[in-house]
Amino acid sequence: MTSKGRLTWVLEPDVLVASHEALAAAARAAGHEVLTWSDDWARDDCWPRRDGPVLFHGSLGLADRIARESPWSPGAYCASADFHCTATWPRLERWLLNERWRCLPACELVADPRATLEPLGITGRVFVRPDSPLKPFAGRVVETEGLTLASLDHGFYFDDERLPVVVAPVVDVTHEHRFVVVAREVVAGGRYDGPTRATEALPPDPTHERLAREVASELVAPEPVYVLDTGESAGEPRVVELNPFSGADLHGCDARAIVKAVGESFAS
Repeated sequence: MTSKGRLTWVLEPDVLVASHEALAAAARAAGHEVLTWSDDWARDDCWPRRDGPVLFHGSLGLADRIARESPWSPGAYCASADFHCTATWPRLERWLLNERWRCLPACELVADPRATLEPLGITGRVFVRPDSPLKPFAGRVVETEGLTLASLDHGFYFDDERLPVVVAPVVDVTHEHRFVVVAREVVAGGRYDGPTRATEALPPDPTHERLAREVASELVAPEPVYVLDTGESAGEPRVVELNPFSGADLHGCDARAIVKAVGESFAS
């Protein structure tokens, strides 16, 4: 551990409960400090002071705020701008699930879906998701006929008609995995069900783990710690996306391995 003090984990109550129970137990067993997040800290500008590193894990929106506003270092691994699809997908091109895609304002997509989608060879249905990793609406498959902003939850989850969205052909995806990467090494992995986001009590598939290790070792990392998601299409594992660690469900990844690797990353 760093000579300036031990690592402190800040966990948000009632969010990602299973992940946090495992993280808290592993952190305490490793001799780290564990604090429960309080909204009063940010509201009253009375952030707890610590001599060593402090790392938050909880909801994505709060992770983003802590990364930007807190006095902690690193505070949160949630450099949101570095996880936009437009920032990561070009660098993931040879491993990426979505081989053809385009980003544009939501209002331009709904104004003329055909003009946007025909160059991608898309007719009928299309996959749409926000460019931002903060995910102001959930990615989904929609019909191009009669597509409206309301189809993307405009007015409910977001108000900006020019919100950048990514469109891509619909791809059937199975066997989805999440891997935690620390210092360009895959340190833990778990499986989850894509449609329900439920964790599956199964070890990572070796073919998915090999892909994750290859990507982690070759990719210029957006942050020292992040998560890498894979999915299977036509029998082949592919990278689905990267996400900030501090706002990500661990989906059964080994908390002890994560805590050990993160702690060691601050030990230099």
